Amino acid sequence: MRILYHHRTASKDGQAVHIEEMVEALRSQGHEVRVVAPGASQVPADVSAHGAGRMGRDMDWVHRLKALLPKAAYEGMELAYNLVAYRKLMAAAREFQPHVIYERYNLFLLAGLLVKKRLGIPLLLEVNSPLVLERSQHSGGLALRRLARWAEGTAWRGADAVLPVTQVLGDHVRAYGVPGDRIHVVPNGINRAHFADAPTPDVAKARLGLQGRVVLGFTGFVRDWHGVDRIIDWMASPQAPQETHLLVVGDGPVRAELEAQAKRLGLAGRVTFTGVIHREQLPAHVAAFDVALQPAVTPYASPLKLMEYLVLGKAVVAPATPNLLEVLTDNVNALMFEPTRQGALEGALTRLCTDAPLRQRLAQGAADTIDRLGLTWGRNARRVTALAEAGA
Repeated sequence: MRILYHHRTASKDGQAVHIEEMVEALRSQGHEVRVVAPGASQVPADVSAHGAGRMGRDMDWVHRLKALLPKAAYEGMELAYNLVAYRKLMAAAREFQPHVIYERYNLFLLAGLLVKKRLGIPLLLEVNSPLVLERSQHSGGLALRRLARWAEGTAWRGADAVLPVTQVLGDHVRAYGVPGDRIHVVPNGINRAHFADAPTPDVAKARLGLQGRVVLGFTGFVRDWHGVDRIIDWMASPQAPQETHLLVVGDGPVRAELEAQAKRLGLAGRVTFTGVIHREQLPAHVAAFDVALQPAVTPYASPLKLMEYLVLGKAVVAPATPNLLEVLTDNVNALMFEPTRQGALEGALTRLCTDAPLRQRLAQGAADTIDRLGLTWGRNARRVTALAEAGA
């Protein structure tokens, strides 16, 4: 198939990983993929998603622009970007003659829908978050909320198929009036090949100087809502074994606060931040984890870090939220806690860090999850092309 892949993402965080992995998976299955995106007409065929990104990098320039402009002006620029995107997408569509347009949804982005209507090409719309809701609650809110809600609903209802990453998110899409038979949940996935050479836990710990430790691990761009401060507080409590060590693989705006917290509690030597690393280094770090941390989660997300934990067979501790329960089962592939119950996370950590057989059993359950649920980018690519071949 010829697939015209459109997105408006300029970051090198988990969003870029999702984009590049899907492009790579589609191409590896013999499909032609033309990528239309900001700053470039397409992603070269030899780009590896595994090595392209850097763990924990955020879009600093976007945040600076948002801070400088009034919200209404910034949102107006997002809407105006459709003029640029539409011209690029139309030119690519006329030259490439795609069978389908695959677009990653972004707020105010309607270019794919406009080209679909102009040329009659089916549109598959990948949705990773309900951005009107998300941006209304964070980053100072939306100035043009009614316009944003109109744009979101128009994009979702206009697509031939909408691909949310969780069933919870699918319910948001359905609430906008999208028929259920056009909603197809496609969660985040993993590329096993990128983790095939990960060292054993003992070797990974030795390389990091963490021999003899029970390593609590977290990957990604850490923010205050992630709850890593609670992990550090627990480590300072009598319930935490003295050999526990927190390894944060990435960076984030609360790093300095967390390091100061650890120092204040006498834990400076038991907390390590790697800072930003290349994704090719990720497996060697996650391999050292004994307990993989998902202390909190956005209620509609399909966390990429969770797939990384599962593929390497790590004992996961996570909140029992509906979106995570689509992948995790308590006492099978994770130890789950009630997020609203005080002390529940801490109790789960104590239990997991003091019970090695439990960690081993959950680790095996985690390792089995990828194949059991088909959580790979290759399977996602096959689902996308099946929808396209069926006319969405």
